[in-house]
Amino acid sequence: MEQKIRRDLNMGDNLRRLRTEKGISQEKLCAELQRRGCDIGRTTYAKYEAGELNIRASVIVALKKIYNCQYDDFFRGLDRMEESLSED
Repeated sequence: MEQKIRRDLNMGDNLRRLRTEKGISQEKLCAELQRRGCDIGRTTYAKYEAGELNIRASVIVALKKIYNCQYDDFFRGLDRMEESLSED
């Protein structure tokens, strides 16, 4: 069962950015993830992008291959968010 995020950093904006840069819908992305062995439905993936669910490492590995990107692309800007969270 996936864990809910409680005031933690999330990669939602980066996941959405990478997907839109490739011009792929959530449905098509989920179909490709399923072909690669990640059983992810569109509703679950939408929750990843919304920051409502933590994304599994296996999904990040598959996405890296699909997008042909670096792992850093998933974490871009999160260090700035961490600093602002610690100020609260």
